[in-house]
Amino acid sequence: MLRVVETFSGIGSQVQALKNAQIDHSVKAIVEWEIGAMYAYDIIHNGPQNLKLYRHHTRDSIVDHLLKYNLSTDGKSAISERSLKSMSMSQLKAILSSIERNNNLVDINTVGADNLPDTDVMTYSFPCQDLSVSGHWHNNKGGIERDAKNRSTLLWQIERILKEYSDSEKKLPKFLLMENVSNILAKKHIENFNEWQLFLENLGYVNQLYTLDSRNFGIPQSRVRTYLVSALAKNDEQRDSINQYFFENNLQNLNISEDKILPISDFLRLDYSNEQYRKEAIASTPMYTPSRQKIYENNIILATDETAHIGKYARTVTTKQDRHPNSGLVEYKNIILTDSNKKYRNLTPRECFLLMGFEEDKFNLLMENNIDINKDRKILSSSKLIKLAGNSIVVPVLEQLFTQINDINHQILEKGSN
Repeated sequence: MLRVVETFSGIGSQVQALKNAQIDHSVKAIVEWEIGAMYAYDIIHNGPQNLKLYRHHTRDSIVDHLLKYNLSTDGKSAISERSLKSMSMSQLKAILSSIERNNNLVDINTVGADNLPDTDVMTYSFPCQDLSVSGHWHNNKGGIERDAKNRSTLLWQIERILKEYSDSEKKLPKFLLMENVSNILAKKHIENFNEWQLFLENLGYVNQLYTLDSRNFGIPQSRVRTYLVSALAKNDEQRDSINQYFFENNLQNLNISEDKILPISDFLRLDYSNEQYRKEAIASTPMYTPSRQKIYENNIILATDETAHIGKYARTVTTKQDRHPNSGLVEYKNIILTDSNKKYRNLTPRECFLLMGFEEDKFNLLMENNIDINKDRKILSSSKLIKLAGNSIVVPVLEQLFTQINDINHQILEKGSN
């Protein structure tokens, strides 16, 4: 069994991939501070919460408990005590349940080797905002430079934790798995990234660097991301065997084959006789303003009315859809869902989840348990759901990476320990 710790866990594409690949595993802890992500993770992977377990709490007692954690509503900054106190009791209980049911250690800055359980695989998809090519929109600077003091430099918290493992003589994780934007390999960032890889090599890890397109794994989404698989070798023989395995099974040698990419029609929900699909489509249909006209003219048309276009695939699912560039549009020609001043719609949150490789029943489960914050708001708004999908990892890609990790574990590492 692989014992897993998911840092920067998001909605848990990693554990979903392990389940899909039928790899024997147990998630021992996660690290996630963004409230929407931790709630979605909990529902997707554990099912409905039983908030009656927290009926002994008063508002003050549950707030005091949650103040022990460094929580965030936007993934950018910590929530204030005042904002926490303004939340409904159901929301406060849901947050606490999300932490406790998943052994969520919440803040990577406070996680140490001493409070992590024994681990075979540690995943670390640290924030990409300060590495992304779109980072200039946010005045992001420094990338993963140690002293940049931005979100992407949380990478070095993983270094700190691994050093603590080594210094305390606690067993290092046998495997590490990183995912991030491919701009981490750009000239601006490569020196720092090479420093990171050298650090891992000095600890005894064999690194395999991949840049992979989700279309190679059947998903009709042009999403290119960089992954680093690191396997801990005990000796030269294991090191050579691991290198040979990656040479013979290099996922980067896969070529895009149009007949292996699933049709976009499998991922779009165009049957507007379905009341829920229709409702979601209307919510994703903007007014046709001059700025939206430019979006309409400069983005991919994935479908017209209720017909998906053969051979089309979406652009990268991002954290926002009502902008240029976006993932793709569904245009209206012969149907009118709302009024005639609406020419197209963006992808719905449901479609974004599907394009990230999550099964529709997982999205339905999330919607069935999307609790009310107040009369007009849910804990997970449509914009939040799209953001969670855009920040996630394509599940089928992870399935193949975890299959390689499992193979190396059984064929090389465990064999070498007998």
